[in-house]
Amino acid sequence: MSTATTHGGPQLPQERRLLTEIPGPRSRELFARKQTAVPPGIGTTLPVFVTHAGGGVIVDVDGNSLIDFGSGIAVTNVGNAAPRVVERVRKQVADFTHTCFMVAPYESYVAVCEKLNELTPGDHEKRTFLVNSGAEAVENAVKVARHATGRQAVVAFDHGYHGRTLLTMTLTAKSMPYKHGFGPFAPEVYRVPLAYPFRWPTGPDNCAEEAAAQAIDMITKQIGAENVAAVVIEPIAGEGGFIEPARGFLPRIAEFCRANGIVFIADEVQTGFARTGHMFACEDEGVVPDIITTAKGIAGGLPLAAVTGRADLLDHVHGGGLGGTYGGNPLACEAALGVLETIEQDKLVERARHIGEIMLPRLRAIQEHNPIVGDVRGRGAMIAVELVKPGTKEPYPAADIARRCHEQGLLVLTAGTYGNVLRFLPPLVIPDHLLEEGLSILEKALNAD
Repeated sequence: MSTATTHGGPQLPQERRLLTEIPGPRSRELFARKQTAVPPGIGTTLPVFVTHAGGGVIVDVDGNSLIDFGSGIAVTNVGNAAPRVVERVRKQVADFTHTCFMVAPYESYVAVCEKLNELTPGDHEKRTFLVNSGAEAVENAVKVARHATGRQAVVAFDHGYHGRTLLTMTLTAKSMPYKHGFGPFAPEVYRVPLAYPFRWPTGPDNCAEEAAAQAIDMITKQIGAENVAAVVIEPIAGEGGFIEPARGFLPRIAEFCRANGIVFIADEVQTGFARTGHMFACEDEGVVPDIITTAKGIAGGLPLAAVTGRADLLDHVHGGGLGGTYGGNPLACEAALGVLETIEQDKLVERARHIGEIMLPRLRAIQEHNPIVGDVRGRGAMIAVELVKPGTKEPYPAADIARRCHEQGLLVLTAGTYGNVLRFLPPLVIPDHLLEEGLSILEKALNAD
C-alpha cells in the first residue's frame, strides 16, 4: 500500500478504510458538541471530525480513512502537510510568530511577493502585498483600482463568487446562502452575463461572441465605460459550478478593459497554484490581468492571500492605505514558500494535467450511460459534473449524490447556482489508485438513481 507523509510524522496509508458508518459514533458526539457551541450558519459538508490527513486521504476520529476529492476547497493542493511546508513552519514558529510586517518587517514576506511578481502572468513590472483571505484580496484589488482610476463602478458576472465581506458579497451572484438577509449591499456594483456554454440560449458555438457582446453592451449603455474602475472575474467560476467561460470570452473582455482604461482583475483564489494544469488559470488563453488575486492554495492551509498587479496601479496608493495587522504573517509566508518549492520541484502543474487526463475520460464515459449527467467540464484537477433531469436541462439536486459518496468514504463537494453540480478538487499529490477508486464510488452513486 502506498503511503504519504503527514504532519511531518509517520507515513499515512493511502487507502479507503471504513471501520464504522459515516459519520461514526465519535464524530456524531463531537458534532453534537459543535451544535451547542457554534452557530448553525457555519455549515458542515461532511460531519466527520479529522485527526490526520495527507496524500489523498483524511482520517477521522473513528479511524475511518476517506478519499479526499475536496482539498479543503482547493487549499491543500500540495497535500495537507507537505514536508517542505511543515519544516519551514516548524522552524519559523520557534523563531517568532508575529511582529506585524508594517511594524517590524521580515524577509519571508518580501520573498513571497518577489515570487508572485515573477510567477503571475505578464512580464511587466509588478508589486504584491499580502492579506489574510480571498475576500480580503478581492476587496483590496477593488480599492486599488478605484484609487488608481478615480472611478467608482465595478462590474462582476453572473454565477460569480468572490467572498463574504460586504463588497465581495455584493460582487457574488448567488443569493442563498451567501447574501440572503445580509443587505443592504455595497453601491456601484453591476452584473453582466457570463459565457456559460452548457446553458447559453443559442448553444455553445455562439456563446463566447454573444456573451461578450452582451456584457460590453450593458457596460457601455447602462454604466458607461468611462465610469468603470474594474471588471472582476474568475477565469473559471468556482462556487457558480466550475463554469469554464467559452473560449474567446475572457480575452475579449480583457481587450475591452484595456481599450477603456478599466482595470481587469482576475480572481484566481480557487483556480491558482497549479490547480487547473497551469500555474494560474488565465494562462490557458494567454490573458494577462492588470491585477490578480490569490489565496486558498497559496500556503498549504495557513491563512494567506495576495494582491499582485501592475506597479503603476499598486504604487498609486498612498502610504498606509493598504495593509492589516495579520496580513503576511511569518508562519503563512514560510508555508507559501514551501508550497511554491513543492509545486516546482514535484512538478505539480504537470501532475494536475495528469489528474484531468484520468478523471475527464471516465466522467465522460459515465455521462454516455447516465442521462442525469448533463455536462462534464473542467481543466486539470478542477473538474465538475452538472446534473440534470433526464432529457432536459432542468437542474437535478446534487446533495443526495454527494451524501451517497460520503457514506462510502469519498468526500466530494457540491456547487452551482442551481445546486446541481458536483465538483472535484483532489489534492495534486493524490495517488492514481485513489482517483480511480473514488470515480468508481461516484459512478455507483450516480447509477443508484
